[in-house]
Amino acid sequence: MAEEPMAISRRHILAGFAASAFAHAQQKPPLAPPEPPGQAPTIPDGPRVPRPRTPPKPRTSPAVCLYSQLLIKLEYEAVGMVLRDLGFDGADLAVVPGSHVPPEQANSDLMRSIEAVSGVGLEVPIISTSVVNANDPYGRQILGIAGFMGIGLFRPGYWKLSAAPGPERDMRLVQVQRELLQLASVARAYNVATAFHNATGDAVGGNLAEVNAFLRTIDPRWVGYDFDPGNAAEMAGPDTPDASLGVVMPRVKAVTVRDFTWKDGKAVPCPLGQGVVEWKQFFATLARAKFNGPLTIQVGYPSVNELNAFRHDLEFVRKQIAAAYTPA
Repeated sequence: MAEEPMAISRRHILAGFAASAFAHAQQKPPLAPPEPPGQAPTIPDGPRVPRPRTPPKPRTSPAVCLYSQLLIKLEYEAVGMVLRDLGFDGADLAVVPGSHVPPEQANSDLMRSIEAVSGVGLEVPIISTSVVNANDPYGRQILGIAGFMGIGLFRPGYWKLSAAPGPERDMRLVQVQRELLQLASVARAYNVATAFHNATGDAVGGNLAEVNAFLRTIDPRWVGYDFDPGNAAEMAGPDTPDASLGVVMPRVKAVTVRDFTWKDGKAVPCPLGQGVVEWKQFFATLARAKFNGPLTIQVGYPSVNELNAFRHDLEFVRKQIAAAYTPA
């Protein structure tokens, strides 16, 4: 009988760490000076004054982060300590329904969640959100606090496509382009750039040629990609090598890494390095472009020990970065 996946808990995590320390240095991708913001961000009520954030030291390689939703069974106060002891450089902080910081609680919890990570010496170089519209009731609040706290990147949510090739699809893409532009304008007012995630299934972004078409006229300093090589390989299909990174690289602001294998024509998630993604080529391309933005590990495969899964993928990424970024 197969062993059931182990449920992760604060007790399991805090009891299982080795007493090790890592020196970390992070830098978010540089952004141009912002235009004067339309309105100041609303800061959580109360007498507490946020601690000044020390600017990150310059980086020559990616800051390796874990998607914070993977630690959802922990209180957000413990997330930074867990990431530090595991050896990550920081967190890709989820601000989505069901996360440590649901959008409706951003006013009270977002700043505190960021400080729970930065307070132990790690970075929050990017936040991942569900926001897809400039009129989102919580979107401006989230972006305002992110900008105030010095977070230079955010990942918006996903736009459904729900249209076959033809006039309806073209109209839908025009609508998404308009909404993305409006949302990016709000983010820019707070000195936050937009990192569009290439998705799979019925979401805009699976076809990178379509996305490139409507990003062509947008300033790449403010709108780019959170590029996912696993998703790109899945959309290319089992018989077609994925060559999309070379096309989108000038706009890559962040990277999310996942791997998978093909089984009966379907993509099955697996640990990094055990699937179809050509990781050596991928990291070599990042290194040639001198990419030093955030890289998010977003474990999506089942494991009997989630901590070991995090460690495995982190070790794999560290080795790939060392090989690609170390001068010959």
